[in-house]
Amino acid sequence: MIIQSNFSLSGADGKLIIGDITFDEKNPNTPIILFVHGFKGFKDWGAHNLVARYFAGNGYRYIKFNLSHSGVPVDDPKDVTDMEAFASNTVSKELFDVNAVLDFIEKAYGANTKVNLIGHSRGGGLSIIEAANDLRINKLITWSAIADFNSLWKKEQEAEWKKNSKIFVTNARTKEQMPLNVTLLEDLEENAATLNITDAAKRVNIPWLIIHGDDDVNVPFETAQTLAEANPGSRLVKIEAANHVYGATQPYTSETLPPLLFKVCEKVLLFLGEE
Repeated sequence: MIIQSNFSLSGADGKLIIGDITFDEKNPNTPIILFVHGFKGFKDWGAHNLVARYFAGNGYRYIKFNLSHSGVPVDDPKDVTDMEAFASNTVSKELFDVNAVLDFIEKAYGANTKVNLIGHSRGGGLSIIEAANDLRINKLITWSAIADFNSLWKKEQEAEWKKNSKIFVTNARTKEQMPLNVTLLEDLEENAATLNITDAAKRVNIPWLIIHGDDDVNVPFETAQTLAEANPGSRLVKIEAANHVYGATQPYTSETLPPLLFKVCEKVLLFLGEE
């Protein structure tokens, strides 16, 4: 039987990280997949739980979590509603959280545990940096990954951002104006070398599968080509007619994966099974 267990741990600034582990209880000693969600996303967005069940049913222990400053409240983790936490997020805080979860996995499953890392969108950028620097990562898979954290807003907004200490981004689904404090921009400027995704991509020396839809209006397919060119050892797979989330929606009410997301999962399963 496939079951899901929950965990929590301390993240950046002492804020709580909540996560879950999906696995087949008949196969307790299975390889691990760790999923990192994207900007304005969260662990239970759309079809993420169906994805977890897919991999659990195919012999993996699937771990996903909410970044501590994702804006998803611990006591009501159904959407991004904690705008104070969302506004105070930075990339460095997110990397702290990813490392905290990797530490949790190491402690729970042993120091020699290798983790297969999947990152979507901004989570893909985080995963590239992590994979370039952390020997605990076995294989890297990115879905619709960004190649530059600054691509998540317009360059012309930065002067206003510094002047007013805050800008707002629109949630395309809810139309809500979501605040971002200038500390996010300052973090990127102060840690430019560490947080350079393309430079990190050049240093990834483990198997890397880059998946991207050719109908992605959020992160153009050319971004995937940029990442692939930065790392000739990577493998780029185009998903024809796929958008940024491969046909998933929030909420997602079907009991089966969207066909294009199912295709993505199949590609990942084959990649993970390779020696």
